[in-house]
Amino acid sequence: MTEVAGPESVPISELDLAAEFPQATREQWQELVAGVLRKSGKLPENPADFTGAPESKLVTRTYDGIEIQPLYTADDVPGETGFPGLPPYVRGARPEGQVSTGWDVRARFAGDDGRAVNKAILADLEGGVTSIWLTVPPAALADALNEVYLDLAPVVLDAGADFEAAADALFELFDEREIPASEATAVLGADPIGLAARSGAAADLGPAAALAARVAAKYPKVRTIVADGLPFHEAGGSDAQELGALVAAGVSYLRALTDAGLDAEAAAAQLEFRIAATADQFSTIAKLRAARRLWARVAEVCGFSSPMRQHAVTSPAMLTRRDPWVNMLRTTVACFGAGVGGADAVTVLPFDAAIGKPDAFSARIARNTHAVLLEESKLAGVVDPAGGSWYVEKLTDDLAHAAWAEFTAIEGAGGLVTELESGALAGRLAETWEKRSKRIATRRDPLTGVSEFPNLAEKPVTREPLATAEEGGLPRHRYAEGFEALRDASDAYLASHGERPKVFLATLGPVAAHTARAGFAANLFQAGGIEAVNPGATDDLPGAFRASGAKIACLCGTDDAYAAQAADVAKSLGADHVLLAGKGSFDGVDGNVFAGCDALDVLNGLHAKLGVTR
Repeated sequence: MTEVAGPESVPISELDLAAEFPQATREQWQELVAGVLRKSGKLPENPADFTGAPESKLVTRTYDGIEIQPLYTADDVPGETGFPGLPPYVRGARPEGQVSTGWDVRARFAGDDGRAVNKAILADLEGGVTSIWLTVPPAALADALNEVYLDLAPVVLDAGADFEAAADALFELFDEREIPASEATAVLGADPIGLAARSGAAADLGPAAALAARVAAKYPKVRTIVADGLPFHEAGGSDAQELGALVAAGVSYLRALTDAGLDAEAAAAQLEFRIAATADQFSTIAKLRAARRLWARVAEVCGFSSPMRQHAVTSPAMLTRRDPWVNMLRTTVACFGAGVGGADAVTVLPFDAAIGKPDAFSARIARNTHAVLLEESKLAGVVDPAGGSWYVEKLTDDLAHAAWAEFTAIEGAGGLVTELESGALAGRLAETWEKRSKRIATRRDPLTGVSEFPNLAEKPVTREPLATAEEGGLPRHRYAEGFEALRDASDAYLASHGERPKVFLATLGPVAAHTARAGFAANLFQAGGIEAVNPGATDDLPGAFRASGAKIACLCGTDDAYAAQAADVAKSLGADHVLLAGKGSFDGVDGNVFAGCDALDVLNGLHAKLGVTR
């Protein structure tokens, strides 16, 4: 028996943690859960009136229909998940993980002025960036990469339809700088399917496949093609929809590459996969792990062995223009999830990326996010840090099955290109976006600084506008766009009227009695750029209302106060429209605001009544 060295060698079997305490059972936990739910009104007081498991009231569902349980045990683990560096690569693509090197810190640079881009690239490389994701015209490539050591800092091109010209320009730089073809490292970024998804144009895979065949014969460390999941993510898709489309894109490229003369192994080596990382850390971890598992299944069927090469990008859809400083938190959590999930390369978009061209400060914060997680938190110091988590393992398995179902549906319909051309995939993505929009509108998916805890006094962050993105294909959504449109309209109203649109809070009773609902109502109204005028405790609500200059009022108080005063106060105010913070119907009250109401619908209606136009 293995023993622990010490003054008195004790068998490990005798060192069970908390062995002096009786083992808790699931039934005991369920009793405690039921007690809390009864106190909150989620369960009836009489246990006989509810026959299901009490924890069923705590189950949530993802947009893919995956049930997230409040408690996971070893019984939930789906089975063997393999080992790091071995198929199905759930636990990582390399046996050693990223312990020795960390992930590739990849920064994005874009612009038409190669010299300006070059200045930003050199600053980021000096600050710790290890590879360059570059969107510039092919003619500007040499200027953008001036004084960049291409043998130390690999370049990932993103030239859209000009990928062949961009690739040739990069090869010229390799030759000029005498970098041997056997040592040149890059990703050429050809992605005709992604371009078709963005623009609505036809997807012609032939030129990209021909370029890959030429590259594979001369540049063994250069990848030609990117299979990009971001167009499907930004269209509002779920994790499974993104992964299903991503794998379908990879399979489409495999077919084109083998048709161009490459064998399956060489074809797979030409691909890199781009995946969105969100502020839902567990979903991001599971998505990256599930993606490797899906591609390992494709490899098993097609006869190649190389694992998926993953580039995780913090989600553009989750970034906000209002209170953009919160984006630092969002991208940090997303980077954490990408690192723990085992991404090979990670791009943290700057916190102001949704506003315009990032400045030097936001670029520094973005790269320092990596530094903190890698160097201070030592996040890459453990191989598959999420491995063995019952929740993560079950979520990975559930997501892999849901994504495989999406992939096989796409393949059954003729492949990803056919699904894009027919609009079938766009329709499914739109359905998910509609569900997501409803949760955002009702604030079940809250957006800190936008739909929750907005600050009307914040100074707007201004940046140089970016070039217009491709249009005509799948839509690009940001989760905050509905609320931010209201805030923009409020700013325009302020500029033309000298004040913001306002709602008067008719506070009933003392401060302690009305504060909770007054605070709730103010938070909701401010999310639409509407100032909430709170008079505090007052005996003259009609006078305070007239003095405020508001036309709309919202009653705020307790249920007892509503029953005793709501109808009389509503009539006495003389307001054009009266709302009530809470549920209940009273004479003179025209509508309600409450937790779970459609905040966007309420706010759009108030804008119309207040004369706020877009």
